[in-house]
Amino acid sequence: MPFYQNINPRSAEGKRTIRNLLLLREKLKAQIPEKLEANLLIATWNIREFGTHKYGGRTAEAYYYIAEIISRFDIIAIQEVKEDLSALKALNTILGSRWKYIFTDVTAGTQGNGERLAFLFDTQKVRFGGLAGEMVLPPFQTKDPHTGQVIYEPVRQLARTPYLCGFKAGWTTFILTTVHILYGSAAANDPDRLKEIEEIAHAIAKKASDQYEWSNNLVLLGDFNIYSPEDQTYQAIKTAGFVIPDALRSLPGSNVPKNKFYDQIAFKVKPRRFVPTGKAGVFDYYQYIFTLKDEHSYADEMGSAYLTTSKGRKRTAAEKTRYYKTYWRTYQMSDHLPMWVEIKTDHADAYLAAKLHSGQQSTDKRT
Repeated sequence: MPFYQNINPRSAEGKRTIRNLLLLREKLKAQIPEKLEANLLIATWNIREFGTHKYGGRTAEAYYYIAEIISRFDIIAIQEVKEDLSALKALNTILGSRWKYIFTDVTAGTQGNGERLAFLFDTQKVRFGGLAGEMVLPPFQTKDPHTGQVIYEPVRQLARTPYLCGFKAGWTTFILTTVHILYGSAAANDPDRLKEIEEIAHAIAKKASDQYEWSNNLVLLGDFNIYSPEDQTYQAIKTAGFVIPDALRSLPGSNVPKNKFYDQIAFKVKPRRFVPTGKAGVFDYYQYIFTLKDEHSYADEMGSAYLTTSKGRKRTAAEKTRYYKTYWRTYQMSDHLPMWVEIKTDHADAYLAAKLHSGQQSTDKRT
């Protein structure tokens, strides 16, 4: 449970925050399973430019809503964490000391957009396993046809380096690899985007059969910028051997209009050891907070930019609504919705039954 002691119940903003938190908690409880010893709730969320100061920066109110949502999960992959880590630190302060985070350095280059990738996890349920790394594609190898000498040719690296970490929950170990795939052109199967997904999925999939890998339970999750399940970009994940459970495949899109399937969670795991329960979802917080009906109550927070354009022209009512709906509120929360899935982690009954069966067989052989 996040810490709320700094909310001022006497201010208009504080009262609004408290009322909205009560509503948000009610809806989260109804839609997301309770955190138990026997389950693991994994989520992914692209939090739009988390650490930016655009559109006035995030309000304290927004941090409470983000923390409330994240607190419902055991571990969450976050994309678009910016160079300035003050947002991540502020979020962690609200979540409390039992929450920890791990993040990458800043991705250099224009395509990297000055972003980091991060994991936030509840240490009451999840422990960091020691494995952490950014994925670099190996060089392409050929042989000189005359000398037989191996020639190494460098390959184009990914715009944003995927981040993989090993974690433990109960008896279960698993590796999460979070990605933010290149968007490229506004086309369903942009060739550069497709190539990145293919390369990442195949490189991570190889680890499933490596006897020296830290864990053979592999989870690939994050923002893939996939338009539709029918696209080649979506199929590339499955071709590499990853499985997207039925509960996730039946979900609506994870962008705010719910018509794009940008975010995904895919598995390549040991049979019967890392099992989705069939419960998954995309949580649409805009049904309860920063709703369209709330526009005018945030006029003061939006400031003069809500009233006039950068050229000094007064905005029309429709332009004001667009500013609030499409821009300001998405820089408070995000233009993506969090996606989650529940995993069964308690396999004690099956283990004990197998152990009893094994012991019985040994007794039968002796007698």
